[in-house]
Amino acid sequence: MNQKNESGSEQVAQRRAKLKALRESGNAFPNDFRRDAEAAELLAQYNEAESEALESQQIEVHIAGRLMSRRVMGKAGFAHVRDESGDIQIYAQRDALAEGVYNSVFKKLDIGDIVGVSGVLFKTRTGELTVNVRSLRLLVKSLHPLPEKYHGLTDIETRYRRRYLDLLINQESREVFRKRAATVRALRRFLDQRGYLEIESPIMQSIPGGANARPFVTHHHALDVDLYLRVAQELAIKRCLVGGFEKVYELNRNFRNEGLSAQHNPEFTMLEYNEAYVDFVDYMNLTEEMLRQVAGEVTGKTALRYQGEQIDFSRPFARLSMAEAVCQHNGSLSIDHCSDPEALASHARSMGLEVPEGWTAGELLLELFEETVESKLISPTFITGYPAAVSPLSRRQEANPDFTDRFELFVAGRELANGFSELNDPEDQAQRFREQVKSKTQGNQEAMFYDADYVTALEYGLPPNAGGGLGVDRYVMILTDSPSIRDVLLFPHMRPEAAD
Repeated sequence: MNQKNESGSEQVAQRRAKLKALRESGNAFPNDFRRDAEAAELLAQYNEAESEALESQQIEVHIAGRLMSRRVMGKAGFAHVRDESGDIQIYAQRDALAEGVYNSVFKKLDIGDIVGVSGVLFKTRTGELTVNVRSLRLLVKSLHPLPEKYHGLTDIETRYRRRYLDLLINQESREVFRKRAATVRALRRFLDQRGYLEIESPIMQSIPGGANARPFVTHHHALDVDLYLRVAQELAIKRCLVGGFEKVYELNRNFRNEGLSAQHNPEFTMLEYNEAYVDFVDYMNLTEEMLRQVAGEVTGKTALRYQGEQIDFSRPFARLSMAEAVCQHNGSLSIDHCSDPEALASHARSMGLEVPEGWTAGELLLELFEETVESKLISPTFITGYPAAVSPLSRRQEANPDFTDRFELFVAGRELANGFSELNDPEDQAQRFREQVKSKTQGNQEAMFYDADYVTALEYGLPPNAGGGLGVDRYVMILTDSPSIRDVLLFPHMRPEAAD
């Protein structure tokens, strides 16, 4: 054990001994202290007040929070107490407190302890608003020392594994999650104000659908059946449109059995939204308006800096077909080549990419897009014209049925949203499900299942409609300038810690 760990163990032992003494003397975890003010509230109301005015008013307050600093000077001492709103200073004098409180309570406090303080506001000689303590109670004994300087930790993963320490010490992290909550509220408000109905669809499903993704599998023992965690909300929303609701959304968690990265977490938040009697162009417009408005509400501006790049939601988003984008970034290819599997395969091989036998032009076009274009789309850009082979739920283009009326929105080199005019032809949908099942039998674990009930729902009639899906976590990353998805998830999934 190194010296630092030995020191930490000694401190924990000392704190546990103090807790033991507290237990022996009475209730070590009281819950009868009631505060009537918070730090930020007091600072906002009285920080500019003159010392004489405060002294004459004798404003009594009751505050509670965590001890973040303390300095003892003989018969008096200062400390800072932190609540959710911020820090405020307290001043304790031995002779102003009840007999023994200064020595047996204040001087024995440890950094991290949670205290209740009653006293009168005043200004110190340096002008700092302070509570002159009249009574002091220890409410919760902290058994572990707090990190002295959080950003000095060499293992950055500690902030993800022990988020409570991150939030306790790091004001910037608290602000990230306040902005995340504000983003979720603003997204809901945007759709609610337009007459959308929010629904809740099952998370455990007998057939996962709505996206190409590998699902998590669990087992229901009473029914003796396997169930899957939801990979998308889309098919449930479109069933609601069949049932007569015309504007529907769900903002909730999805689960995909995939790897961990700066952009991927197996559990994530998705906003999916559909509206009848509109198409994918209408939904590009709606999505653009929503992202612009919410960014302004949450951050106060629509032009942001993200990891050194300018992201301007105020300007019209660029719009390119996938073929146009691939040709722009692959000079030897023309639009005609983008429907020719041999030309695309030859170009892919010349770049050192592996080309599986039998890939269609659509699959090759998508591969080239992902390898050569996606990471370069920094400013908000809609990519349209996705091949039907990789878009099993999208409506085919009228002019070219090999492609679909679909868009994906890219910002900062990553996909942020996906949407399309929805496929509502039950026979076409059934055939595409069969193609997905064939792909699954050939080893594609992300291919969709055949959903017979969904096909039946389409046979009753799904109105023409468009739908969109927004990756909320990635959007929050941009709004908060966070480099990793783990920075915007309170409790991200982590690899197991190695045993000592």
